[in-house]
Amino acid sequence: MSLYRRIGEEVARRADALWSVASALHADPETAFAEHRAAALLSGELEGAGFEVRRGVAGLPTAFTARSGRGRPVVAFPLEYNALPGLGHACGHNLIAAAGLGAALVLDAVREGAEGTVLAVGTPAEEGGGGKALEVEAGVFDGVDAALMFHPGVYDWMRAPLTAQEQYRVSFRGRAAHPTGNPTEGIDALAALIELFNVLSALGRRLPEGSHVQGIITQGGTATNIVPEYAEGRFGLRALTTAALDELAGQLSTAAEGVALATGTVVSVERASVRYEHFRDSPALSERFAGHLDRAGITLTGPAPGVYLGSSDIGNVSGRVPAIHPFVAIMGAGGSDHTPEFAEAAASQRARQVLLAVVEALACTAADVLGDAGLGGAAPGRGLRPGASRGRCRTGFTGRTSPWRGRCRCPRWGRRCC
Repeated sequence: MSLYRRIGEEVARRADALWSVASALHADPETAFAEHRAAALLSGELEGAGFEVRRGVAGLPTAFTARSGRGRPVVAFPLEYNALPGLGHACGHNLIAAAGLGAALVLDAVREGAEGTVLAVGTPAEEGGGGKALEVEAGVFDGVDAALMFHPGVYDWMRAPLTAQEQYRVSFRGRAAHPTGNPTEGIDALAALIELFNVLSALGRRLPEGSHVQGIITQGGTATNIVPEYAEGRFGLRALTTAALDELAGQLSTAAEGVALATGTVVSVERASVRYEHFRDSPALSERFAGHLDRAGITLTGPAPGVYLGSSDIGNVSGRVPAIHPFVAIMGAGGSDHTPEFAEAAASQRARQVLLAVVEALACTAADVLGDAGLGGAAPGRGLRPGASRGRCRTGFTGRTSPWRGRCRCPRWGRRCC
C-alpha cells in the first residue's frame, strides 16, 4: 500500500477525534497569550501519542513543542490557537490547530520509524502578539527543513499575500500654558501630533502599492484650557516587503523629526509591537500541497492581483525556513474573517470537510519533505544569526538610518548584527 494511501486511511480513522479537538477549541476561545486550556489540550494529545513535549518554550507559558523521530529532515507544523476578543474563533485558528495536530499525528503513525523528525510547534498569540516571531528569535525553528500550515479563509489560494507590518508609538512633548492668559508661552504638543497626521496623509499619496500608515491619537491633553504639553499617537505601518517596511519606518521617523523641528517640540519614536515580516512562499512545497489537496476536490489558484490579506508572524518563520501558508475557503468569497459569520463558519460542516482534506494534504506534503530534504529549497534568511533582521535592529532601534550605521551598538550581537 502506498504511503499516500496509508495517510488517507489514517486521516479517516482519526476524523471524529480531530473534529472533536477543533470543536472543543471553538467552544472555549482564549485570547492571545492566555490560551492555557488550548495549549494543554493540544500538547496533551501529542504527549499521549508518544511525542516528546516541551512546554513554555521561548519563555511563553502557552507555547510548546512536540517532537517525534530523530535526525533530519525536520518538518514543523505550526499550530495557532488564539481567539479574537469578543468574536471567538473568527479567524479559524481552531482549524489551524487541529490541522497541524492531525498532520503530525497521522504522519508519525504511518512512517514506521523512518529517519527524520516530526515537530508540532504550539504558537500562541498570532493576533498581535507575534508568538512565532518570538519563537524564531529563541531558536525554536532552528534546524527545521520545512514549516507547513494552512489558514481557513474565503478564497482557495495556493499562497498567502501577507504583508510586513509593525506599530510605532510617536510622542511629542511641548510646554503647557493657558491658551488665553499666556498663549505665547505654550508649545502645543497636540498640534504637532495633528501636523504629523497631515504630513503622513500627503506622504500616503505617493507610497508604493501595498504600503500604508494608519494612526490614532492615544493621548491629546487633559483640559481645554491648557495647551497640551504632551501628545501621543500609535501608528500601524504595512508594506509589501520587509525592506519596504524599513523604508516606511524611516519615512515616519523623518516626518516626526521634521514636525518637531517646525513646532519646537521634542519627539520620540519607538516601536510598539512585535515586527511581522512579509511572507515568503516556497513554490515547490505549495505546489505539492495543492496537488495533494486537489485529490479531495479542492483546487487552489494563485492569489488575485492587488489583494492583500493582512499580516502574520508566519512571515518571520518563512524568512528562515521554507514554508507554506495556503488559504482554503470555509465560506463564500462575499464573506470575511474577523466577523461573527466567519466564527460560525469555523464550526460548520464545510469546515469539517476542509479540515480533513487539509490534514491529509499537509501530511502528504510532509512525507514528501521527509523523503527529500531539499524539496522546499533554501529560505531567504537561512544562515542569519539569531536576531539578525536584514535592515532594522530587532532589539528595538528606531532611528531613521539603517540599523547600526554610526547610531547604535546591539547589546546582544555587537554593532554588526544586521
